[in-house]
Amino acid sequence: MERVKGRITRGIAGFYYVATDRGIIECRARGKFRKENIVPMVGDLVEIQLVNEKEGYILEILPRKNQLIRPPVANVDQAIIVFTISKPEINRVLLDKMVVLAEVNHIEPIICINKVDMEKREAVDNLIGVYKKIGYKALATSAVTGEGLKELKEYLKDRISFFAGPSGVGKSSLINSIQSNIKLKTGELSEKLGRGRHTTRSVEFLSLDFGGYVLDTPGFTALEIDIAKEELRNYFREFLKFQENCRFTSCLHVSEPGCAVIEALDEGHIDRQRYISYLTLLREIKDKEKRRYKS
Repeated sequence: MERVKGRITRGIAGFYYVATDRGIIECRARGKFRKENIVPMVGDLVEIQLVNEKEGYILEILPRKNQLIRPPVANVDQAIIVFTISKPEINRVLLDKMVVLAEVNHIEPIICINKVDMEKREAVDNLIGVYKKIGYKALATSAVTGEGLKELKEYLKDRISFFAGPSGVGKSSLINSIQSNIKLKTGELSEKLGRGRHTTRSVEFLSLDFGGYVLDTPGFTALEIDIAKEELRNYFREFLKFQENCRFTSCLHVSEPGCAVIEALDEGHIDRQRYISYLTLLREIKDKEKRRYKS
């Protein structure tokens, strides 16, 4: 029987739907995966054995470049991190936390400020400028006016992406605006599933007409950063060129003497709100380490 390679685009009730150059193949996983306690994930690159033109078995899961627990997905290229300035009001700490989470998981973060037709333009441009200066991709979008949608499509083309951000920022509307036949329900991206004989909720990669896939469920529903406190500073890109000049190599940039990062902050080279986000996340990590030590 013939073997082919493909990508799992949907998994539900023990069935895995694998996109191949032969089309979508409905697969079961071989028993060895259960014995070894390995669960195939949406996004996995796999080798399958065809039973017929529409069915097959997963023989092998190829090495993953990353994997997330919530949503349960593998091999994601980028996270489109969606926020608004005022409707709802932006939480900069949460935004920066999502950026860090993406980078910890080897996922490229792209900052998307949405509903800009309802915002003061100066505030939008200033915020986007902060992140572009650091070196992130950042853009302004509006599903109402169409602003930024062409640029967003260029970022999504031929990539595996998911949208993340708090409720009410317009993630579903953005995806619907990018490709009209997707028609996700606004308010909750994952409600569209549960049709036909399979009623269990699942995650699914939706194929984009212009190339690439987008995940149909929000990302980072578990927002806990699982790194050591000494590592966090390395995920704030703007710190890197300054912290090598700190007096102490172990400097956490809080109140240590001779801290080059605090000096750069005072001189206006580092955005103060980004620094506040850093301190807040550092405190979260320290509190988590204390709880872990006590237990």
